[in-house]
Amino acid sequence: MDFTNARNGSRILDIATGTGKQAFAFAKKGYDVIGIDLSEDMLKVANKKNKYKNVRFEVADATNIPFEDKYFDVSCVFFALHDMPLTIREKVLQEMVRVTKPKGIIVIVDYALPKNKIGRFLIYHFVKSYESKYYPEFIKSDIRALIRKLGIKIEKECLVMRGAGIILKGNKNG
Repeated sequence: MDFTNARNGSRILDIATGTGKQAFAFAKKGYDVIGIDLSEDMLKVANKKNKYKNVRFEVADATNIPFEDKYFDVSCVFFALHDMPLTIREKVLQEMVRVTKPKGIIVIVDYALPKNKIGRFLIYHFVKSYESKYYPEFIKSDIRALIRKLGIKIEKECLVMRGAGIILKGNKNG
């Protein structure tokens, strides 16, 4: 959340919010947050846990986000893209770009692989054992190239979880 360096009063979209953990972290800092997810059951949990007036949750499809163009200062997705086929993943990212203001911030957090061969092998096979069938294709794809193709300039990236995860922060061009 601090990775975004969002300005006070920023409007934040949390895609695939699940039970709202990230949305609550943003809300706690005073941002206006909307969390969207396809799962009504997950959002029921999020709403039960919600103690903030500046966060709300909506059932919505991230491939067709129900907000106007250039509405959010920050759009983010945490550990969800690896669960999508490439065509859906690309559509979700296109929608993130559409609803984010020019020069707005886009944050993507998902799986990665460590740099060393042994770590790569171990992490890949471990995560593959419990993740969706889309994980192998996701991990072998070039997420950075896809992000750049969609008009997002990567400003900062950080490997986390001993290289098994990555945080990408980008700016929407123009």
